[in-house]
Amino acid sequence: MKRKAFEKLVAEAFDAIPEKFRPLAKNVAVVVENEPSEALRQQEGLGHHETLLGYYHGIPHTARGSEYGVGETYPDVITIFQRPIEEAANGDAVRIRAEIRETIWHEFAHHFGLDEGDIEMRERGQK
Repeated sequence: MKRKAFEKLVAEAFDAIPEKFRPLAKNVAVVVENEPSEALRQQEGLGHHETLLGYYHGIPHTARGSEYGVGETYPDVITIFQRPIEEAANGDAVRIRAEIRETIWHEFAHHFGLDEGDIEMRERGQK
């Protein structure tokens, strides 16, 4: 899939975040990269056949104290990795769209303060 088409799907997925959560999604940049860097793969302890579909880097909304935003404050960054998402979807456009939406939700859940365990429980409908 061409990068522009992929980025359009990422923008659509961001727009699908429920309106009530949008005010909490301030100071967050969403970027697309081809795949995780070797440094990120090592940082996350990924094996040879493991990868990431997305990655959240920042200070979760729930951990921001009263000093957050005073002075120079860099945005949190959500990175969506195109190649792993396309591979997970076997190149199918409908599945790519679904993978992007799920990945955006997952990474914004981290931004909203949920850890992997919380997210997995919510995805399974257990919480």
